[in-house]
Amino acid sequence: MTASSHTDAAASRAQDLPKSWDPSAVESELYEGWVAAGYFTADPASDKPPYSIVLPPPNVTGSLHMGHALDHTIMDALTRRRRMQGYEVLWLPGMDHAGIATQSVVEKQLTVDGKTKEDFGRDLFIEKVWDWKRESGGTIGGQMRRLGDGVDWSRDRFTMDEGLSRAVRTIFKRLYDAGLIYQAERLVNWSPVLQTAISDLEVKYEDVEGELVSFRYGSLNDDEPHIVVATTRMETMLGDTAIAVHPDDERYRALVGQTLPHPFQDRDITIVADEHVDPEFGTGAVKVTPAHDPNDFEIGMRHNLAMPTMMDKTGRIADTGTQFDGMDRFEARVAVREALAAQGRIVAEKRPYLHSVGHSERSGEPIEPRLSLQWWVKVESLAKASGDAVRNGDTVIHPASLEPRWFAWVDNMHDWCISRQLWWGHRIPIWHGPDGQQVCLGPDETPPEGWEQDPDVLDTWFSSALWPFSTMGWPERTPELEKFYPTTVLVTGYDILFFWVARMMMFGTFVAGDDVISAGTVPFQNVFLHGLIRDEFGRKMSKSKGNGIDPLDWVEMFGADALRFTLARGASPGGDLSIGEDHARASRNFATKVFNATRFALMNGAEPAALPELIELTDADRWILGRLEEVRVDADAAFENYEFSRACEALYHFAWDEFCDWYVELAKVQLGQGLTHTTAVLAAVLDTLLKLLHPVMPFVTETLWKALTGGESLVIADWPEPSGIVSDHAAAQRVADLQKLVTEVRRFRSDQGLADRQRVPARLTGIDAAGLAEHLGATTSLSWLTEPADGFTPSASIEVRLAGGTVQVELDTSGTVDVAAERRRLEKDLAAAQKELAGTTAKLGNEAFLAKAPEAVVAKIRDRQQLAGEEVDRISARLAGLA
Repeated sequence: MTASSHTDAAASRAQDLPKSWDPSAVESELYEGWVAAGYFTADPASDKPPYSIVLPPPNVTGSLHMGHALDHTIMDALTRRRRMQGYEVLWLPGMDHAGIATQSVVEKQLTVDGKTKEDFGRDLFIEKVWDWKRESGGTIGGQMRRLGDGVDWSRDRFTMDEGLSRAVRTIFKRLYDAGLIYQAERLVNWSPVLQTAISDLEVKYEDVEGELVSFRYGSLNDDEPHIVVATTRMETMLGDTAIAVHPDDERYRALVGQTLPHPFQDRDITIVADEHVDPEFGTGAVKVTPAHDPNDFEIGMRHNLAMPTMMDKTGRIADTGTQFDGMDRFEARVAVREALAAQGRIVAEKRPYLHSVGHSERSGEPIEPRLSLQWWVKVESLAKASGDAVRNGDTVIHPASLEPRWFAWVDNMHDWCISRQLWWGHRIPIWHGPDGQQVCLGPDETPPEGWEQDPDVLDTWFSSALWPFSTMGWPERTPELEKFYPTTVLVTGYDILFFWVARMMMFGTFVAGDDVISAGTVPFQNVFLHGLIRDEFGRKMSKSKGNGIDPLDWVEMFGADALRFTLARGASPGGDLSIGEDHARASRNFATKVFNATRFALMNGAEPAALPELIELTDADRWILGRLEEVRVDADAAFENYEFSRACEALYHFAWDEFCDWYVELAKVQLGQGLTHTTAVLAAVLDTLLKLLHPVMPFVTETLWKALTGGESLVIADWPEPSGIVSDHAAAQRVADLQKLVTEVRRFRSDQGLADRQRVPARLTGIDAAGLAEHLGATTSLSWLTEPADGFTPSASIEVRLAGGTVQVELDTSGTVDVAAERRRLEKDLAAAQKELAGTTAKLGNEAFLAKAPEAVVAKIRDRQQLAGEEVDRISARLAGLA
């Protein structure tokens, strides 16, 4: 094919591109094409090295929020890059059945018809939940497609699928038989609205204004035994069984071991000494309600106290034998205080009193710490194995700075409450006999006739803890487990390091060594922990603040690539990122910039071809190719180390600042000079640049790369390898001198009031001596200068000091500047500079200010003063020149 036909073919492909980048016109079709082609479908029989990630399963009830979008962007970037590097990649998607959330949604639907779940019974209600899941559970899948997630849809999983349910029953029985699952009455987070225990993750703490009320136990006579205590939850005194004081508190030492009568019940309150009490806080004495407060429960355990529950499952006072029975807990709070006041026991009330109160994330009401019979996992040995996996290097946490947080959690973990009082979920595989017998049955075992299954279901986190291996077929031996387990990396936010990651590590290390998974295997070799997304002011995004952003809104406005690049550009290991609409708009502009540069290259005949020998290339060619290789190395290393922010910054600045702003402009000059190899350099740079950007910006890069190369798809293209090009430092220095010269001339032109691209005659002296002889054409073109004619009389000049020498540029600006308008502009700028100079000078002359202000602040003001002075001198000189 001749050079002319090459040019024609490339120009033809350029014509196939739209004149401007419109993401909405191409993204959906591109994505469905990738799925149809099977690019994301993993092959366990492949001899390629494996790379696997399991998607943290979003709740089936939900929709993707910005945190999900960050997760998905990172995982998609990781898997796309590895796929291009020749790995057999499995990114396995799925959803969590979200026990509480899903049951709540369906129950709310029933209330529309005035029904409750009890009207249907357990089995029929669960059928209705499955119906809801089939009709409404696909929202997230559609959103993932909009983001461009390259997941293996053929392996989509749901935590209530039969295979995963079998895995749940299998591990439950193994844990039970090993003595690691037991039933006990312990304190839990109780939701009176949902009437179930809930996990710590489902408790959100809010500052609430309440009353701190002090009241008196014992005699009302100051000379007789008594103690004053304070509480914000007056109603819980109906469950008090003790008063605790510090062992070293002299005020109460004589009372320790004595009892005081309860004001409303026929029982006594014991006074105990416990080091938990802070003698400096309040009166130094605290009421102890072991069945309704975590700290009080621990005191109760240490002192073998009675633990009466004074509240039923709905949050009403019950079984106290007092006039308060049947009252709602908040109603009782007032009634108890008034009854104590009537007895003369109220010592003081403090209003308002701001304190932190846990609320149910799902139902919104304050949670109630409540003693309850539940099923628990004994975590000591499991947690130790999870900690050892990181200590031994079997699992590596990125960044390493978060390892101490990991050890703080797993080394101090409390037993895990795994039962929930719900109908939707994995039902606990324990059967109870008519005489109190109990048996745990595996998935292939049949319960004895007449025995009933435990009514509780398992905590959603229990089934999620099996996710890395249950989704691949465990407990069966499957090709997926053989090929892709352990998974390569887990991507998640540091905020759920304990709740989910630790549980997966516990169960993953527990099953290792069975007849399916090898001993010593961990569920993931790496854990990448990113930070939280915050708004542009650094505030955590939340519905209550009204600063949450729907990622699909940004996809609609700016395109999926812009959303993804914005998130990836801010993602660093363990660090939070602040984003706003301006960031997304800038990313959209970046996509447009790359699109326009590629379209220009194609219109001028660019397509991949063998490059000439370096000696045949220009300085600009050698410079950009050398910079491309440096950026390839930097970006590749950053991706490898999960430093997405660093990779994106390097690619952004190379693409925009160096390639588009400089090389493309220099290429126009070279093409005008007939240097045809320029198109091959353009194509070489774009081929590599588009590949490097593809993991983060798949849609625009796919569109452009296919037009540039005629290739099938970037998804399956080869990742850029080392080019072998060594940076030509001499050429790079000459290009740097050229850039400085052009930049200074442009700045000088602006100071002279010349319009951009307004051509003016100019004479350049010293350019040969500076080593820029071959760049004279580029300099004059990019600086918007023309050759001087006979009789050239310069009216302004500038000297630019370069590495190779000094270049003087003389310009004839006569007739090109509106002197009156320019004078008005300069006088306005001079006034602003003089005001800044006066203000900073006054501050630096203020001794009181200098004595108090930090040195960094003073240094900054000195810098401002110096700049202001320089501006005054520069503008004054320009005004003098106009005269």
